[in-house]
Amino acid sequence: MFVNLVVGDGTALRSENVQNVEEPTWMKEPNDISAVFRKPMECARKCFQNENSSKLNRCYVQFEDFCRIDLQLSRSTSKLYRRHIKRLAKYLKRQHLEEVTTDDIRNYSKTFDGLSPYTYSNALKALRAFFRDFMKAGYLVESFRFPSIAYNPIIVPSKEDLRVFYDNLKTAEERALFLLYATSGLRRNEVLSLLVNDIDFTKRMIIPRTGRNERTNRTKRMWVSFFNEEAEKHLILHLKDNDSSRIFSIASSTLAWKWSKMSKRINIHISPTVLRAWFATEMGELGVQDRYIDAFCGRVPKSVLARHYTDYSPERLKRIYDKAGLKVLS
Repeated sequence: MFVNLVVGDGTALRSENVQNVEEPTWMKEPNDISAVFRKPMECARKCFQNENSSKLNRCYVQFEDFCRIDLQLSRSTSKLYRRHIKRLAKYLKRQHLEEVTTDDIRNYSKTFDGLSPYTYSNALKALRAFFRDFMKAGYLVESFRFPSIAYNPIIVPSKEDLRVFYDNLKTAEERALFLLYATSGLRRNEVLSLLVNDIDFTKRMIIPRTGRNERTNRTKRMWVSFFNEEAEKHLILHLKDNDSSRIFSIASSTLAWKWSKMSKRINIHISPTVLRAWFATEMGELGVQDRYIDAFCGRVPKSVLARHYTDYSPERLKRIYDKAGLKVLS
């Protein structure tokens, strides 16, 4: 069999007779002449599918950019919406999402039956952002409504429960995270996304950076918060061998999985949301007024902060926080 030897720029050098090289099955003399064309047609079909797949991937990237820039959503929310649209395409087995119909979306929505209403709500938000805002085809999703979600009060754990959970944590990073959640009142991703420069260690104060967090602050209203001496000690211990600008390297999904597994093992339910609720309850028990607790937790509208800055200044909030004397492990 003669084989052309080719260099990187595509120039043929020479033909050589290569022995003992078996020809591909589709190149051999067939009994059925249609077999001659079968393999090339399969290759062409795969190339066509790869081309469509590439177009779909570009669509995903463009949609994520649209969420980040046009809709001003956070990076994590933009990525979540992209995953939902990829899940829709996989379910429908479509290479062209512009062919999707309302019935397709309705059938896809049935796959969320039995799941948390929060999960379906997030999926519907992604579908609206994609079809209504990105594809300008709002008629496809205008009939779908968000589910009604019953309010389930969070059962706040006792200090003893917190100590038991803390004692079962294995790493310095998780202990620092645990105490920062419990003593700052911040949301899960607000803590996980913190940079070293976001913290003023002289005042034990967390200061959000406007440029980096403006998309998150658009809806979450994070202001400033603080942490106590217990959290400070473990945070410094964790950062001792940390060369990154990010304080925490653990992924949100990994943290949720590990703490959920731990909660089931020791029969004490703890999560960032539970620790945030514990913070608010404990600060109330210590005599802190609700409006200041809301400020620590990032629940005060920016318009209120602007009109009453002296009431919510970092200096005043620092005095109120220190006076409360919040403790978790003692």
